[in-house]
Parts: sequence; structure tokens; C-alpha cells
Amino acid sequence: MWNKIPDWEKARVVEVARVYPEKSCREIAWLMTDQREYFISESSVYRILKANDLITSPVFTVVSAKDRFEHPTTRVNELWQTDFAYLKVVHWGWYYLSTEMD
Repeated sequence: MWNKIPDWEKARVVEVARVYPEKSCREIAWLMTDQREYFISESSVYRILKANDLITSPVFTVVSAKDRFEHPTTRVNELWQTDFAYLKVVHWGWYYLSTEMD
């Protein structure tokens, strides 16, 4: 196919990923474009690395909500909640809504 990434280029992506295991897909795509003079997108690099089992799952910690604050407030102005919203008015512009709660 005319838009298929050649096998030799896939092998180069895997080779670069093994030389630089600390680099992300975006950094590998940039490295290929800048130094190897072959443009390849970040998503293509991701698909190639995933097909070769070189993508590790991210390490994350699940945080759950609590029933109470760890350090409850005792007076006014000790804890504030702020929220921002952008509202588009057609044929006019944007309204910026900012709310604060004490």
C-alpha cells in the first residue's frame, strides 16, 4: 500500500526504542524525524512499539474520596473552592464565569 510504513522503518523505530528505553513515543518520533530524516508520527511509533511489546503500562495510584477532611477547618477563610467556566455566546464571544466558595 502507498501509505503503509515499510518494514525496514518499523525495524528502525524498534531499534531506536531499544537504544533509548527512557524516551516516550513522542520523543522517539522526534528523534526519527530530526536525526534519521524520516517523518513518523507519535501514534505510529506507539502502534509499532505496542506490537513489539515495548510499551509498559503506566504506574498509577488510585485515590479515593474521603468522608471527612484530614484537617477540618475551624474558622472562616481557611478553605476556599474555586471553579472557572467558559460560556460561548454565538455571534458575540465568550463569557468567563469564576465562582468562589468559602
